[in-house]
Amino acid sequence: MSLRERVGDVIFETDTPAGRAFDVALLWAILLSVALVLAESVASVRLRYGTTLRTLEWVFTGLFTVEYVVRVVVARKRRRYVTSFYGVIDLLAIVPTYLSLVLTGSQYLVVIRALRLLRVFRVLKATRYLGEAGILMRALRASREKITVFLVTVLTLVLIIGSAMYLVEGPEHGFDSIPISIYWAIVTLTTVGYGDIAPGTALGKLLSAMVMILGYAIIAVPTGIVTSELTRAQGPYRRDGPACPSCGARDHPPDASFCRLCGTRL
Repeated sequence: MSLRERVGDVIFETDTPAGRAFDVALLWAILLSVALVLAESVASVRLRYGTTLRTLEWVFTGLFTVEYVVRVVVARKRRRYVTSFYGVIDLLAIVPTYLSLVLTGSQYLVVIRALRLLRVFRVLKATRYLGEAGILMRALRASREKITVFLVTVLTLVLIIGSAMYLVEGPEHGFDSIPISIYWAIVTLTTVGYGDIAPGTALGKLLSAMVMILGYAIIAVPTGIVTSELTRAQGPYRRDGPACPSCGARDHPPDASFCRLCGTRL
């Protein structure tokens, strides 16, 4: 094997001791770098250790930059890696620190590095979790049309409710404009209830009560949609069928001896 292939196996694969050790070290580095950013956001810590924390952040950024460049160089399909989910996240993980040179405060966006921790499932060979994630993604994709219709309906409702509340209450009760009233409608419909704007008239309170009750009914809709699609995505043998120890597929009949996808003995 060439040097490029050996380095590629260490960086992209976890089947070898070196590859596994590299990924574990990378996960620890990500955790430490995110912890540094969280610590720097605390005023007392920043005042006392700000210089040290920023220096360490640049050290981690330098290491991650070198790692990203090496990944691009040794990747068997560079374009595929660069445009992949992990490739984009790897790039975004180092951009905020450099961006902070021209945009103060943008270094806190490096918490996006936490997304790189998703590699832990690959490192630990947690195929069962990967299989479950696949089921969840299939359910979400199957639900997108219904969820889209639901969201459009909700947006239409808050537009109508917000406009009605603006006419009923008016600026004297804090409803200074229709956008502000729509904000109140969203907060009330989702049962969040910040309390920064509240109706003062009897008709406004009646409308508020109706919106609150409607909110409880609406919250159940997306839950039911996704739950239904999850049931379909799991398949008829999802609960009783054995899970494949290799690829994580679980929709096998109870009497299956081999995985239907990769052929591994169950």
